[in-house]
Amino acid sequence: MRAWVVRAGENGERERVALEEGVLVVGWDRLAMGDLAGAATRSDIRAAVAAAYPDEGSYTIGNWTGQLYRFVHEIQPDDLVVLPLKSLRVAIGRVVGAYEYRAQAAEGLRHVRRVEWLVTDLDRQEIQSDLLDSLGSLLTVFELSRFGAAERVAALAEGKPDPGRPDADEFAATLTEPAKLYEEVRRRGDEEPLTLSIRDFLAVWGVQRRYPATTAQIKDDLEARGLVTVPPFTEGTLDSRIAVLAGGAEPDESGASAVTRMSGGSRLGARLQEAADSAADDVFADMASRFSTMLAGHLPDEESEAETVAYLVSNLDSANRMPECVRVGDTIESAITLMVLRGYSQLPVLDADGRLRGVVSWESIGRARMADPTAGLPAATVRGQEADGSDDLLNWIGAIQQHGYVVVRDHDHKVCGLITASDLTGQFGTRVRPFVLVEEIEQRLRRVVDRCIPLDRIRAVIPSPKRAARVRSAADLTFGAYKHLLKVPDNWAALGWGIDQEHFLTALETCRTFRNDLMHFSPDPVTDDQLVPAQGLLELLRSMDPQV
Repeated sequence: MRAWVVRAGENGERERVALEEGVLVVGWDRLAMGDLAGAATRSDIRAAVAAAYPDEGSYTIGNWTGQLYRFVHEIQPDDLVVLPLKSLRVAIGRVVGAYEYRAQAAEGLRHVRRVEWLVTDLDRQEIQSDLLDSLGSLLTVFELSRFGAAERVAALAEGKPDPGRPDADEFAATLTEPAKLYEEVRRRGDEEPLTLSIRDFLAVWGVQRRYPATTAQIKDDLEARGLVTVPPFTEGTLDSRIAVLAGGAEPDESGASAVTRMSGGSRLGARLQEAADSAADDVFADMASRFSTMLAGHLPDEESEAETVAYLVSNLDSANRMPECVRVGDTIESAITLMVLRGYSQLPVLDADGRLRGVVSWESIGRARMADPTAGLPAATVRGQEADGSDDLLNWIGAIQQHGYVVVRDHDHKVCGLITASDLTGQFGTRVRPFVLVEEIEQRLRRVVDRCIPLDRIRAVIPSPKRAARVRSAADLTFGAYKHLLKVPDNWAALGWGIDQEHFLTALETCRTFRNDLMHFSPDPVTDDQLVPAQGLLELLRSMDPQV
């Protein structure tokens, strides 16, 4: 038995029909195929949604696809369903029928599931705060899967008190802050989107850094509440700014999503730009310029398994600071003066639009003046090393070490930063690289395990039942647990990898030993030879799971 929430519209407009006729009802009436009973797969539903709402981006299409798939296929007879009411009370019912399409019903009332209402006037005060918080999603259809929700909803339906979550003592103190974020996004609505730094965003969950487990928790919480951050909170530095949007609300009467409504006429982009201008924040301004592109289809799908797990160029502070530069048409004396005053070895040469036209350095000036003592800036300008902020930083380490720098461009190909060898040494360097390498190995393992192996089989490798009950995903496993998990034949077969299991497990154990030694923070740097086994394992994982 599972427990679900199925809302009766954004403002409860389907509430009376739901209660009087004993049905769960969702919108999306523009679907050309109408009856979704014949849509057997997510791909079928996605194609129908994309055709019906061609102006929506990939995030919205993926999100709506997920909600409709749950409504049509995942909700089963005898499952419990919660309906939040406009009266601020709650109805609870038991599903008694499969999905139906009522072609003759009024618009907005055609996609239904039959339900037997058990309670129609439950006071919200009877529901403990953690479960009540779980009801607070902007999605129309979502599962109540955490904190023993199904058993607690069943107790409430029988008139019993909410028994509370099994682990309330351990987690209760962290529940209210995400709810406040949700309420603030909802209060602001379309007119004034919530924007804040990634540092302040993480503080909502009481964390200071984006560790894999906390990042996974935040992503789950955002998805459960129908929220999305633009750009993703996993990109950029802690001081980069993001907007928190209601990405999962179902379409309004005009057929537009909340994200599209908020971006109408570039209103949201203009607000972001105004805030950037007032704060003189180059990173925020770049985010504003990127927003319209993301709305056009570059947000992540809810159904997509691809997510950023590599350490990006944009994760370095210097990649997000506009560097000193000279412009096309400036004199070579201007470049020399700036380089002496600032102690620089090179300067980017930009055109009027802020795009890279080359780099001038002491070496290029010397070569130009050797050929012609009167040589100007054009003769001393050479081709520059240029990376995109979304590139894997590991791939640029060699180039930065060889050339001494790399210029960073944004999504509009405008220069937004400059990483030098000293930046790399100070902020990343040889001491950080092993940690980043191991982190990516762990993230890739977590992702493939979560995708391929059911949670009950993940929990089965935890010897302590109490600890196993706390495991909600692969992010809660220790590194050493993966060896035991993937020893199980069925689990290994579930990965579908055409590689030798014994060799892989040996490499995994070698990496575990390397990781444990690394965590002792030895003052001695890790040599390239010591990195070879872990680098080999990472390359193998990238080959088996090539998504970034």
